Amino acid sequence: MRSSNRFAVAASALLVYTVAVVLWGAYVRATLSGDGCGDHWPLCNGVALPVDPSAKTIVELTHRVTSGVCWLWTLVMWVAALRGFARGHATRSAAGWSLFFMTTEALVGAGLVLFRMVADNPSTARAAWMSAHLVNTFLLLAALTWMAFSAWQEAGVRFSRDRRSRWLLGGAAAFVLLVGVSGAVAALGDTLFPAASLTVGLREDFSPTSHLFLRLRLWHPVIAVLGSGYLIWLASVVLRRKPDPPVPKLALTLGVLVLIQIAVGLLNVALLAPVWMQLVHLLIADATWITLVLLALSSPPPISGASLVP
Repeated sequence: MRSSNRFAVAASALLVYTVAVVLWGAYVRATLSGDGCGDHWPLCNGVALPVDPSAKTIVELTHRVTSGVCWLWTLVMWVAALRGFARGHATRSAAGWSLFFMTTEALVGAGLVLFRMVADNPSTARAAWMSAHLVNTFLLLAALTWMAFSAWQEAGVRFSRDRRSRWLLGGAAAFVLLVGVSGAVAALGDTLFPAASLTVGLREDFSPTSHLFLRLRLWHPVIAVLGSGYLIWLASVVLRRKPDPPVPKLALTLGVLVLIQIAVGLLNVALLAPVWMQLVHLLIADATWITLVLLALSSPPPISGASLVP
């Protein structure tokens, strides 16, 4: 196997591994295990390896270890990209951005712990920290997707500089990030203030005396519907241009993932957001985002010149 192919395989594996780490991080939040190591970082409860740890400590420590592996793996990929690809190759840039966002991801995670924005902390500041964490996570996944995809192309690949393509795809990215942020706040409300029933939950959403997280929860489905409509429209615009492979499959996959996500979101509400359903919801969101990034990397010519009128 050529060294560039080995790099591409390793980069693709890193992307998949990172998605798994992100899901475990959501499990940490959903199980209120974020304070499993106290307010210590990078040590856990003041030591490197806790003796007789609690279940919460094991959950949190596992996330830290797997996240550490993620950062080291990304560092190795960056060094390998500098050594294996010529100056100016897009994969080198993608590897650099991957390391940057992996580092900021670690720093935001450390901040959550050190400032105690974890477990059952209901402060509005925590929502701001979680929103920043969500945006950084998605940017990290975008950079890792770019690195893996570019490595599979001999000449590398960059995002289009076409103005219209950037507006269309940039709008889609903005919608996905906004839906993700509102979803993170909604999930936090579900975790901190679990409803006894669907009726009680809806009543709390509309009550002026409810916590801010519960009142903001109403905005998530509204933003999700608007974002979903835009993504489905974007996929239809791409398909009408009759682009070359693999763009049609990516556009179709994007549309299907959006429809699945809507169904999963409704089921999540009906089931009162159990932990496993929150993880499924997040997994599909990650898959939707990665598909959108791949579409942005694959389809500048077909989208360029597309009409803004459906």
